[in-house]
Amino acid sequence: MTAKFFAWLLIGVLLTGKVNANAGGGVSANPVPSTESPISTQEDSGYVSDDDANIAELERKWGYNWAYSGVATFGHLPHVRCLTNPKTPYDIGILGVPFDTATSYRPGARMGPRAIRTASARHLMGRGFNTNAGFNPYMSWASVLDCGDIPVTPFDNEVALRMMGEAFLELGQRQLPAAADSDSDSDEEGADVPAASALKHPKIIALGGDHLIALPALRALRKIYGQPLTLLHFDAHLDTLHPSSYPSAWASEQSNYNHGSVFYQASAEGLLANGSSVHAGINTRISGTTWADYIDDDRQGFLRIPADAIDDIGVAGILELIHARIGREVPVYLSIDIDVLDPAFAPGTGAPEPGGWSTREMMRIMRGLAGLNIVGADVVEVAPAYDSPGQDTAFVAANLVYEIITNMVRQGREGSADVPLYQRPGPSLYSQEL
Repeated sequence: MTAKFFAWLLIGVLLTGKVNANAGGGVSANPVPSTESPISTQEDSGYVSDDDANIAELERKWGYNWAYSGVATFGHLPHVRCLTNPKTPYDIGILGVPFDTATSYRPGARMGPRAIRTASARHLMGRGFNTNAGFNPYMSWASVLDCGDIPVTPFDNEVALRMMGEAFLELGQRQLPAAADSDSDSDEEGADVPAASALKHPKIIALGGDHLIALPALRALRKIYGQPLTLLHFDAHLDTLHPSSYPSAWASEQSNYNHGSVFYQASAEGLLANGSSVHAGINTRISGTTWADYIDDDRQGFLRIPADAIDDIGVAGILELIHARIGREVPVYLSIDIDVLDPAFAPGTGAPEPGGWSTREMMRIMRGLAGLNIVGADVVEVAPAYDSPGQDTAFVAANLVYEIITNMVRQGREGSADVPLYQRPGPSLYSQEL
């Protein structure tokens, strides 16, 4: 025991001497380059200069990712904690809202933002060209950032709603990137610059979280745009239920705010334009023994498009109904509950409803929304605990977010008045040889 102790003590003394020798005349842990003769080779001194050429070379060698590498931001976009960095401008911000304490069945959507980001790893910016839109939304005029998450409390829904509301309002009022950022390219042939009236405010795409996150988002947008918004709502459920649809002997004011009554509350607060909003993909049972839920939904001014209507009128018919109802002028909030899809395609959700749309049908509908003035959006109710081993639901959600970004960028490229509303494809759509 004594011999071992002295042996370790001797090793410690020798190592200490070596460290001290380095500190006195060798290479330190944080070398300071000479201002007289900067050295740019690591072989000589361990120092690499920070001149532009070296930075460019380092970026060339190490500044890329494979789909499976790097920190998990949405689509490998630059990550900025936008809530704590008010000087960082952006046109479109991806914002995680990990909140699920307003669910009525299976919780778990607080893990949705992380799952969607992970599933978006294959959305490499350099391989993001959208063949349906004809451009790469990640490499167009818009500054698109991953703004991180709102650190929503899981302990008090009243506080959580206040946190989310303040965050959406703060981020939605941020200054857009300076016009000068694109001036340098504006005179170049083929330069990709936004239309003059592309954006009035930054646009936030929220990754949920349960559906109650839409209420604070709508509250913020109502203040920012100074008018009620039209809601385009893809969901198996109405989410306009009166709070009494969830009867309880232990009712409270806060229990009135849940993911099934979110748009009832939004309508009651004057956040939604009565007469232009749409539910699409409805596929569920309703309360009681009468049509009371539908009657109340009618009073709130919604058009309901049931999921099985797609069998009769197809994707084109669904899109014609949406565009005829909404038009192109009004500000639109797009809200997508992942349970609008059949559980065969999106099992990872809290309230799955068999008989929903397929992934392909939903993707085609998303691509047909061109021309709508979408000012904010969310994809909600992704609950990875119930997802398939291959994370099918999260992959679908990530693709839906990609299509939302594409729509927002397309509107900025062409201006909302110049984007043609959806038209049925003609017979020559696939006539061109590939």
